[in-house]
Amino acid sequence: MTTKDSRRVSYFYDAEVGNYHYGQGHPMKPHRVRMTHNLVVNYGLYRRMEVFRPRHVSPTAMTRFHSDDYINFLRLITPDNMQDYIRQLQRFNVGEDCPVFDGLFEFCQLYTSGSIGGAVRLNDNQADAVINWAGGLHHAKKAEASGFCYVNDCVLAILELLKKHQRVLYIDIDIHHGDGVEEAFYCTNRVMTVSFHKYGEYFPGTGDVLDIGYGDGKHYAVNFPLNDGMDDESYRSIFRPVIGKVMEVFAPGAVVLQCGADSLSGDRLGCFNLSLKGHADCVEYVKSFGVPVLLLGGGGYTLRNVPRCWTYETAVMLGEDIKDELPYNDYFEYFGPDHRLHLPVSNMENLNSPKYLEQTKIEILESLRGVEPIPGAQIQTGQVESQLSPRGLNMEIDEPDVEEIAADMKPDTRVTSQMLGRKEHPAEF
Repeated sequence: MTTKDSRRVSYFYDAEVGNYHYGQGHPMKPHRVRMTHNLVVNYGLYRRMEVFRPRHVSPTAMTRFHSDDYINFLRLITPDNMQDYIRQLQRFNVGEDCPVFDGLFEFCQLYTSGSIGGAVRLNDNQADAVINWAGGLHHAKKAEASGFCYVNDCVLAILELLKKHQRVLYIDIDIHHGDGVEEAFYCTNRVMTVSFHKYGEYFPGTGDVLDIGYGDGKHYAVNFPLNDGMDDESYRSIFRPVIGKVMEVFAPGAVVLQCGADSLSGDRLGCFNLSLKGHADCVEYVKSFGVPVLLLGGGGYTLRNVPRCWTYETAVMLGEDIKDELPYNDYFEYFGPDHRLHLPVSNMENLNSPKYLEQTKIEILESLRGVEPIPGAQIQTGQVESQLSPRGLNMEIDEPDVEEIAADMKPDTRVTSQMLGRKEHPAEF
């Protein structure tokens, strides 16, 4: 193992994460984070990082984005009492894709705490990069669970980063559109959201190239809709030019990179054809700009592939070369029969033609020309006593008044009401 990098990397992990279970047959398995950690440890990568167990954030901290009613419901609901809350289950979209399971709220606290804690470390300049593979649950809305996500740790981490940074960039390489994060910041120019995703009869159904933001946030939402079979070469040909342009025109103070592993070849729910190296190339490129970065997990539903991907991306962030031969670990049998880190991709057809990719890229680069070079808007960072309402604030320019102008022209003369064209009130004399 050779070292190439001197970046300060922090890593958040709680050993409890693997104990939570969405239910039999459910594709989302928190156990994959425990498997990832085991590989990270057995490759010796932990020696190059500061490793933290996150301190649990309070429910109040979650209401910086989510509604009080929704967070209270998540705290209250259990498999034993859910029959008493049928209406709330429907209202908050909990029950099918997002089931009620034992320890649900503690699970939300756990993954969210790592992301917020990571943002705090970046704000305090205690790290150049922070990793929280348990985070990245990007579909959750203000008052609604969605797509296996209950609390949107991405949004909460961005709000934390906004306390220090004027502009924050969110990049999403999960196969599903990062709809929850885009929606949260759709009307502000302090957060740009960039998502590369499968589009067309595919969950969540949003993320058209024409969705570019609204109001002050116009041109600050970027969507690259893709078709099945996306391979390494095609992905690199769009990711690097788009992100390169975004970094140039938006100049963020920090980056949140959601690394959903369901865009890998052979994912149980995905339909892209990326290798580990193709996926990790995005991490390498974002890292090259030298901007503070928060690295999050996300989707990924083939249990043996997700730990491979996130372990490799941990090594990339550290600048470490790691062997293709997997070290012995607690879950060694999962990685058989070859026990290698890198996997072959499939021979599926790439339905993204070079012409389509080029046209979409040009359309996006054109939209980015509308990005203002210097931000002129404020955003409420959702302090405990306030509701989050991302919107631009038209700043009043402090123009000199008539008296100041008159005084500047004749500094030795008293400025009277007559000079200003005002009537003098008789009671003044």
